Amino acid sequence: MYIKRLSGPRTVRLPDGTSMTRADLPSANTRRWVASRKAAVVKAVVSGLLSRDEALEIYAISDEEFDEWRHAIARHGIQALKVTGLQKYRQPEGE
Repeated sequence: MYIKRLSGPRTVRLPDGTSMTRADLPSANTRRWVASRKAAVVKAVVSGLLSRDEALEIYAISDEEFDEWRHAIARHGIQALKVTGLQKYRQPEGE
């Protein structure tokens, strides 16, 4: 059996002590982006499991979209990635 070699680590340890592997990531042909899938991709990039460029290519997302996900998690947590929470968490900063 042939195992495809991938660049980067196979497993990473997250700050909360859990492990993450590529098997924990959403499918490359994901169409419905729920908050948990977005968070998994951001965690993978931040922890070094995937490079940013690799994630953008695999999931066909833009730099801006990835930055929005990362920024939302940093400021408000995973709840901010839910579509129903957009109005609550994306108010102008001056208000």
